[in-house]
Amino acid sequence: MPKSYVAALLFFVTMIGDPAYAQTVTKQQAKARKLHERLYTVDSHEDTPNENLLNPRFDLTKDNNPDSAQVDLPKMRRGGLDAAFWVVYMGQGPRNEEGTAVAQQQAQAMFSGIEKAVQAHPAELAMATTPAEALALGKAGKRAIFIGMENGFPVGRDLNKVQAYYNQGVRYLTLCHSSNNEICDSATDPKGPEYQGLSPFGEQVVSEMNRLGMMVDVSHTSDSTFYDVLRLSRVPVIASHSSCRALADVPRNLSDEMLRALARNGGVIQINFYGPYVKTEAKSPERVAAEQAFFAKWQIKTSLNVYGLPTESQKEALAELRQLQKQFPVPLATVQDAANQIDHAVKVAGIDHVGIGSDFDGGSVLTGLRDVGDLPALTEELLRRGYSRRDLAKIWSGNLFRVMRAVEKGKSRPATASTSKP
Repeated sequence: MPKSYVAALLFFVTMIGDPAYAQTVTKQQAKARKLHERLYTVDSHEDTPNENLLNPRFDLTKDNNPDSAQVDLPKMRRGGLDAAFWVVYMGQGPRNEEGTAVAQQQAQAMFSGIEKAVQAHPAELAMATTPAEALALGKAGKRAIFIGMENGFPVGRDLNKVQAYYNQGVRYLTLCHSSNNEICDSATDPKGPEYQGLSPFGEQVVSEMNRLGMMVDVSHTSDSTFYDVLRLSRVPVIASHSSCRALADVPRNLSDEMLRALARNGGVIQINFYGPYVKTEAKSPERVAAEQAFFAKWQIKTSLNVYGLPTESQKEALAELRQLQKQFPVPLATVQDAANQIDHAVKVAGIDHVGIGSDFDGGSVLTGLRDVGDLPALTEELLRRGYSRRDLAKIWSGNLFRVMRAVEKGKSRPATASTSKP
């Protein structure tokens, strides 16, 4: 063992036992917590409706085990979370009339779940559709709940559905999920690209979203879809829960070139906390072999594609995947790794184009950042790295709200010929 390493280790151990050092750490934490409470914080992607609000036994007032619920009222209070986008999520089902109808029914169940949850807690929660509404709710001591929709699959090929979902409060639409749909190519479809970007119908969808004032979300889309959207959209776009490919090389993340293009567009990347998107996983040869066998069995490309399998196959495959992960665990990424993602995005895209989209209740678990109650730990880490209060205000809400305002301002009145009722 090198002498320099031993000396450093001894110094660290000595400092840990030093009351003065402990007091300094406590002061740093207190400073970060105080600042965090003063910031207006927004998480742009929480899968709570799909994971828990449809469960009649779920208690939003209980401080649930993070293994079963990463978002509830006690955790939101502890984490100082002021606003969240609760997501109406759809896995990719059969692309036919029956499959679309089922997805639409499931979407309505989630809309209902969100509405009931908010109505059940009027002293703490209220719906919002604009930054102004959210900030006003904050002054009234309430947390704002926005709605996003992940996967345009329930739209089918009916353009009127975009306005119907907007009317139900949806303020961003993630164009696809793990597979291609009628709108665009996904980054992870096992069959590869279908349209080389947006479909002709998808171009209509993007234009309709611009007209309505609904944010276009490019998370999960293929690179070609991403660039098609930037070419077509009249207003800035978002990646509601994505990270940087340079630090976690998965097609689902954004490359540096894409980050720069997003910045030129005026958009924002909301950093995702899902471990494999935060840091390239250190997998044992046994884990790699087991995954390859699993993917081959189910004829899929990534674990995300499980959600595109038929219902019964999906249940079986998910059970197998959970067992595989238990048998061959991978070390978790950390809150420091999440901060590394933010550092990289800021370096490449700029401080005006980075935010937070945790993907909690959708698989995100980091050491030091297990649920929304741990969000102050991220502020503490960023503060330690030299981010100013103004920087943090932009990351936690300012950048996303700027895009929302631009999208709202950029919407246009429908022409008589194109006016349609949902």
